[in-house]
Amino acid sequence: MARLADYFVLVGYEMDKRGSGDGQGQILQRFPEKDWEDNPFPQGIELFCQPSGWQLFTERNPPTFFVAVLTDINSERHYCACFTFWEAVESTQPQSHSRNGEGEEEEEESSSPIQPAQLFAPKSLVLVSRLDHAEVFRNSLGLIYTIYVDGLSVSLENVIGNLLTCTIPITGGAQRTISLGAGDRQVIQTPINDSLPVSSCSVALLFRQLGITNVLYLFCAALTEHKILFLSSSYQRLTDACRALLALMFPLKYSFTYVPILPAQLLEVLSTPTPFIIGVHSIFQSETQELLDVVIADLDGGTVNVPECVHISLLPEPLLQQTREALSMVLDPELEVADLAFPPSTVSASSLKMQDKEIRAVFLRLFAQLLQGYRWCLHIIRIHPEPVIRFHKAAFLGQRGLTEDDFLTKVLEGMAFAGFVTERGAPYRSIDLFDELVAYEVKRMHAEEGNKQKILRHIKELAEKLYKNENPYPAVAMHKVQKPTEGCHLRLHQKPFPRLDEGTVQWIIDQATAKLQTAPPAVKAEKKCMVPSGPPIAAILERNGNALANSARRLEVVRNCISYVFENKMLEAKKLFPAVLRAMKGRAARHCLTQELNLHVQQNRAVLDHQQFDFVIRMMNCCLQDCTAMDEHGIAAALLPLVTAFCRKLSPGITQFAYSCVQEHVVWTNIQFWEAMFYCDVQNHIRALYLDNNEENHTDEESKAEPQELKSALEIASEQLRLWPTMSREKQQELIQKEESTVFSQAIHYANRMSYLLLPLDTSKNRLLRSSGLGDVESVSNSFVTNSIAGSVAESYDTESGFEDAESSDVANYVVRFINRFVDKVCTESGVTNEHLKGLHVMIPDIVQMHIETLDAVHRESKRLPPIQKPKLLRPNLLVGEECVMEGLRVYLMPDGREEAAGGNIGGPPLLPAEGAIFLTTYRIIFKGTPTDPLVGEQVVIRSFPIASLTKEKKINIQAQVDQFIQEGLQLRSCTFQLLKIAFDEEVASESAEVFRKHLHKLRYPQHVRGTFAFTVGQSPKQAMQPKAKEKNPSLRTLSKNLVKNAKKTIGRQHITRKKYTPPAWEHRSSQQFSEDNEDEISVSEEMDRSTLTPTTTIRPSDKMTINHLVERACCRDYQRMGLGTLSSSLTRSKNEPFRISTVNRMYAICRSYPGLLIVPQSIQDNTIQRISRCYRQNRFPVVCWRNSRTKAVLLRSGGLHGKGVVGLFKSQNAPTAGPSQTDSTSLEQEKYLQAVINSMPHYADASGRNTLSGFTSAHMSSSGKWGSIRASGRMSSYGLNVEIGSRLAGKDLLSAHHNGAPSEASFLRQHRASLYIIGDKSQLKGVKPDPLQHWEVVPIEVFDVRQVKASFKKLMKACVPGCPSTDPSVAYLRSLEESEWLSQIHKILQISVLVVELLDTGSSVLVSLEDGWDITTQVVSLVQLLSDPYYRTMEGFRLLVEKEWLSFGHRFSHRGAQTLAGQSSGFAPIFLQFLDCVHQIHLQFPMEFEFSQYYLKFLSYHYISNRFRTFLLDSDYERIELGLLYEEKGERKSQQVYKSIWDYIDRLNKKAPIFFNYMYAPEDGEVLRPYSNISNLKVWDYYTEETLSEGPSYDWELVQGQPDHMEEADRQDTSAPQTKRKIIWPCYDNRSRLEPDAISKLLEELHNLEMELGQVPERWKDTWDKVKASQRTEARQEGSRTPSSLLMSSGLSHHRRSLGVYLQESGVGSTLNLSLDSDTSSTSTPSSGKQGGRKSTSTLYSQFQMSESENRSYEGSLYKKGAFMKPWKPRWFVLDKTKHQLRYYDSRMDTECKGVIDLAEVESITPGTPTMGAPKTVDEKAFFDLKTTKRVYNFCAQDVQLAQQWIDRIQSCLSDA
Repeated sequence: MARLADYFVLVGYEMDKRGSGDGQGQILQRFPEKDWEDNPFPQGIELFCQPSGWQLFTERNPPTFFVAVLTDINSERHYCACFTFWEAVESTQPQSHSRNGEGEEEEEESSSPIQPAQLFAPKSLVLVSRLDHAEVFRNSLGLIYTIYVDGLSVSLENVIGNLLTCTIPITGGAQRTISLGAGDRQVIQTPINDSLPVSSCSVALLFRQLGITNVLYLFCAALTEHKILFLSSSYQRLTDACRALLALMFPLKYSFTYVPILPAQLLEVLSTPTPFIIGVHSIFQSETQELLDVVIADLDGGTVNVPECVHISLLPEPLLQQTREALSMVLDPELEVADLAFPPSTVSASSLKMQDKEIRAVFLRLFAQLLQGYRWCLHIIRIHPEPVIRFHKAAFLGQRGLTEDDFLTKVLEGMAFAGFVTERGAPYRSIDLFDELVAYEVKRMHAEEGNKQKILRHIKELAEKLYKNENPYPAVAMHKVQKPTEGCHLRLHQKPFPRLDEGTVQWIIDQATAKLQTAPPAVKAEKKCMVPSGPPIAAILERNGNALANSARRLEVVRNCISYVFENKMLEAKKLFPAVLRAMKGRAARHCLTQELNLHVQQNRAVLDHQQFDFVIRMMNCCLQDCTAMDEHGIAAALLPLVTAFCRKLSPGITQFAYSCVQEHVVWTNIQFWEAMFYCDVQNHIRALYLDNNEENHTDEESKAEPQELKSALEIASEQLRLWPTMSREKQQELIQKEESTVFSQAIHYANRMSYLLLPLDTSKNRLLRSSGLGDVESVSNSFVTNSIAGSVAESYDTESGFEDAESSDVANYVVRFINRFVDKVCTESGVTNEHLKGLHVMIPDIVQMHIETLDAVHRESKRLPPIQKPKLLRPNLLVGEECVMEGLRVYLMPDGREEAAGGNIGGPPLLPAEGAIFLTTYRIIFKGTPTDPLVGEQVVIRSFPIASLTKEKKINIQAQVDQFIQEGLQLRSCTFQLLKIAFDEEVASESAEVFRKHLHKLRYPQHVRGTFAFTVGQSPKQAMQPKAKEKNPSLRTLSKNLVKNAKKTIGRQHITRKKYTPPAWEHRSSQQFSEDNEDEISVSEEMDRSTLTPTTTIRPSDKMTINHLVERACCRDYQRMGLGTLSSSLTRSKNEPFRISTVNRMYAICRSYPGLLIVPQSIQDNTIQRISRCYRQNRFPVVCWRNSRTKAVLLRSGGLHGKGVVGLFKSQNAPTAGPSQTDSTSLEQEKYLQAVINSMPHYADASGRNTLSGFTSAHMSSSGKWGSIRASGRMSSYGLNVEIGSRLAGKDLLSAHHNGAPSEASFLRQHRASLYIIGDKSQLKGVKPDPLQHWEVVPIEVFDVRQVKASFKKLMKACVPGCPSTDPSVAYLRSLEESEWLSQIHKILQISVLVVELLDTGSSVLVSLEDGWDITTQVVSLVQLLSDPYYRTMEGFRLLVEKEWLSFGHRFSHRGAQTLAGQSSGFAPIFLQFLDCVHQIHLQFPMEFEFSQYYLKFLSYHYISNRFRTFLLDSDYERIELGLLYEEKGERKSQQVYKSIWDYIDRLNKKAPIFFNYMYAPEDGEVLRPYSNISNLKVWDYYTEETLSEGPSYDWELVQGQPDHMEEADRQDTSAPQTKRKIIWPCYDNRSRLEPDAISKLLEELHNLEMELGQVPERWKDTWDKVKASQRTEARQEGSRTPSSLLMSSGLSHHRRSLGVYLQESGVGSTLNLSLDSDTSSTSTPSSGKQGGRKSTSTLYSQFQMSESENRSYEGSLYKKGAFMKPWKPRWFVLDKTKHQLRYYDSRMDTECKGVIDLAEVESITPGTPTMGAPKTVDEKAFFDLKTTKRVYNFCAQDVQLAQQWIDRIQSCLSDA
């Protein structure tokens, strides 16, 4: 029972303080006058009666009523019902001293001139109560007012006394009728359950005022502890709104400042920092403007204003939407049917009171869904003396999957929820609607989701219950209370409210109190029961099962992997491991891991071996690294017992546990995690404590014992709480004692556990002192494991430093502090006594110290451990003479920007990253290893390149493995288009990496060419590594100084006595040679001694030896081949030859970079040559290098001109000169020289139209030549293009002749085509005027210089072999390729070359004179010869071309390839590579014109920079002779293995295997090639992009052959059976040409193998090939029909040609394609009789088989054939078809319908047969033969013996051909 009202107070306006501004209220009377003991009188009531301030009014206002709420210090709420009315104020005028009565006053007033207005002061009747019965209060105070105002004959004292003594029950749904003794009657209903708030209509009103969204905002703001302010001009509404908001929050209780009506004087409360819900009258709206962090709800305007700085977290998503929908169904039921054509008439909202309950039902459901399963996350830590309960927030959020959700997280952290746990956590208490809802109805709510009707029905049910709770007896509410008469407050003469008699009231109160004390206490038995827990969260969330569906397979993988680890199947485990690590991203897999590991722990301990330990650790780390510090999924919690269980023995008595390797995770430094863990464990122990007790009691009732096991801790607790009052005192004490010791022992246990996980293994490192306590995520890795195993990392810390103690104590202090904080918190919360707590504090430092000592031992031992078993290092195969400089360093080869190897878009296995070692040999850098991905683990990955080709090396930092440190690494780029991106393993010390780099650098840039591999091969590499000693031999120095003077002696001596001499050191020679810098144009001859320049026309006998050698040089053979001059034994020159071989340069005196023998015009003397040479850069004067055998035009080459020379000659024609100067004479000689060249051309004087430009077209069109297309239009346009090139390059209009043949005056002399074109650099030929009298013409063109080539090449390398994957995948490769401009340079070279070919072919000579004459000049000259002369397209010819133009004419290979230290700064310039790329482009366009294959070009590209051979070393013949290289091989016995010349090597290889040979080689006589040079016709060379990781580059043939990989030929007999021997070819891994050779190589190989099997000495492949070709020719001549060999060859070819997309030139007749492989019939010869020359196009062979004999009946005739068993012999017409490889038979010769086919592939043998029954009688028995196939035996019989023999032979030949 409770008092209805505690105090009655009368408050009035305080008159005394009237003058002081604001008025004040004062308490006039209060009853009872002394405070109740249980309920002191609240202070400050007078403020709340007039919240907007006490003021006097000029008119009477009607009485008002509202309820204010005051909260006292114990957070009890007092409801103050204020009833206010107005009374007239007695006016106190200064002149009147007496206050006799009203009458007198009136008289005075009337007499005074101005009558003052009457003022009215407020007076309030206030009831203070702890119960919120607003209506009862309104009625009671109204009654008192009525008695007063209407003057009823009832004693006010009585009424007030009755009011204050009236007691009513608090709850239980009782109905109580009360009367205050004035003939009134009121019925009070108490709610059935006081825990549910009472709201009458306030909630519905709030929604009406603000709307759904606004109220939801307020609701969320209140729950997430924001400040909320209501504004309204009605006090009652403010109270209602606040009450409504509180009602919505049920079951949470609002525990912050709650003032529904805030008085004006207290407005500064609004700036309090704590959250609040406050109501303020709207007249103070302006004062609320500057509140920045308050959500303001204006009830009158219906707005909610959320300031910018406030972020309100809203409900998590599905709930928010569902709540909105439910609310709109309740508040606006018409919405659903608004669109219906025939809306039902009945739809209308419920009554306001009902609607109020429905809204609350929606929110009740919302809370049930938000907090579902909360009881499963409660930890009960103590049961006795009273329960202590904690909520495991992280687990709750984790299980709900709402860890990221702001709203729920804030709610759970809030005070309201803390109160909720305290109040509702108790396991044994009375329960209300919410408890039932959350326990029993959650499943129903889930089931009904989305079904509006069912949801509405549920809401109505709940609303009914809520309504019933407030109004248990709805019918009987009959009140009878007197009301004042209407308008009574306006009466003029109203007496003031009388003063009441305190005595009377007090007497009534005392009477009642005495009566109460004598009355027996009404004990209402509380209905306590066990609170139901409801379904666990997991069960609720089952519906979201899709997350689990795909993980079943993953869990399987995790389980398998763990079982492999524990069964010691390490290889299997390793394969599954990456999948397991990936699976660990999912929560299920992590749980699964903890469960599986648990199974392998026996008696809290599991000892593993090192590898198992490592696996388990890595899995644990991976598992933990995705856990947040909250550990919401309980993964860390599940692993905590395991990390102290798994261990390994390091040495006797020293065990390392898993915890020392999994400390790197943030979760261990989070104190909340430890608390949750601790509470969880304590709960389990306490549960066990009571379960054991029960066990003892029920020993006999075994059956009961089992279900009890399943009881949760809360159930046990509620059981205990029920029994508690019935226990004896001792029993109670004993239980308290037991519980406390349980908690205490757990605290000690946890102190230990925390020290395990917080103290680092190496306590000398302050690893844990991370300021934030949350490490950077990077550190959450496995790093620690591998260190603890490999150990080398810790070496750097000096363990004997003596600072050990100081250091470790630092960590120790930190850990001790951390543990103390933890222990203090949990022990005080769980009620451990102070003595125990002190004991704990003493123990903790000892625990930590002991643990540190243990760890030191473990740390020491773990450093001694052998490193983890890593894959064995594979040794690379080395060449003969190649030796290792550095043993393998363990590294990871990382993927670079090329996708293929790493899997990438192409698919395929991830071969990279691979784990292995990097080796440095004298020749190469080699990586050899195996992919880290275990699924590809059996493969071997090799990537290597020659050291000499290294172009860039830079240090990088990369993360080698997902779970590893960032490691230092290197990125090595090679100009063989290879990139090694390696990360050093952690076991490789950084010093070793440095040593590696230094060695690499030394080998890459040796002091001198002698240091390169080609020279050092076979020597011990140590020499290569030592720095060279200074040359001490002075004779060498002098020798180098006088080298050129004494050149002849030197050379003579060297070669007569065969002594090799050591070259002088590089730096001494460079002064003598032209400067290294190629841009510097020093003409060397001018520094030279004049004595050597005496003209020698004959060769002295002492030079004979030299000359013999020079003659042997390839160039001489070539000159003789072209008829450019001979060196006869008498050395007399035949005068009729236009050119001669001059020996002027035999001592390399005139030009060091030219060969010794040069071709010059016959008429020019040697001394003239010396003078001419000075006009040219580097003294490279024009020499002839090729002559067109048809037009006799010659091709010359030279360096660019110095300022003097031809250009000067052109420029200063008419300039006056003072006497014949030096310049003039050389110019004239030069002119003479050029004229001599022109004179050498036979048709020089011929002025026929053939050489005019108008005739140029026809000459061009008729010249036999091959274009890359069949179409004539193509030819035409392409020709036009070339003329245009000519005219553009020449800078003038070549076609200037008038069409009518009458040339204009100006161009009269120009109509002849010039006899000599000089192609020069535009920049050098500025201002050249054409001279009409000359027969030569200068064509200035723009070319790119070496710098551009270098830059372009760098970009090309980056495009083809990017260092890292590009960010923009769409265009990266092609875009960067285009930007490199490589192809446009190729285009330029080809364009110039084709122009020169054109000019030569039309009979003009050309002098190419660009730059120094050794880069672009060489490229152009070589290409011109290659295009014009078929000889150079053979292997021998190409070698000769390279030797002549590139080697002899001094292309600076060493300098351009930066082969020595001196060239390091200038960098790599791939001039020769560019030339080879051009050849490759031409090869692609004319695949039948080259004897060598594309592989040959790649081979040269690779080896000209690899330094494996000496051929491409040094810059000129002069240097080679100087080093004694040029002729050394002649006399010396060549060592068998080490090939010093690349040509020898190629020859030898070519004899062995046809790799360099092009089977499509079918040249046509005198063919001139004119390739298309447009960029669209150029292809990127696959040499730049392909690689084979299985064997490394395939250009070191011995290494590749070392690993034969030939599959046995699958048995092809039965093609229908599936072929099992599939070979999968991976991009970038396998060498395709080896695994899948072309048909001809395959056949040659089979022949070879068969010969081996037969024991014959196998023939060379070339002989076989030549034989086949020869037989093909004879067959072609003999018979018109197809022969097997020709078919084989040509069909294979045509297919090949077609696939290459090359147009084949058509021959003259019909559309037959001439595919002959021999070169004896030219394609232009008209085929005779359509048989011999014009073979059928193979493309038609298979597609249309008309039945005509010629086509595919190789042989036919009539045979008798015996039918199947018991069938007779019948004559049939048989056709042997070699094309289809079958024997067909027909009924008769004329029959077109084939009756049967015998496949020759199935034939096993042909044997002579015997006549059987029914055979033709007349036939000789030798004419029978049998054909045995895999299916059956056929019996045949021919007309006579010869025919039979012929058939047998034909079939045999068919079989052998197959």
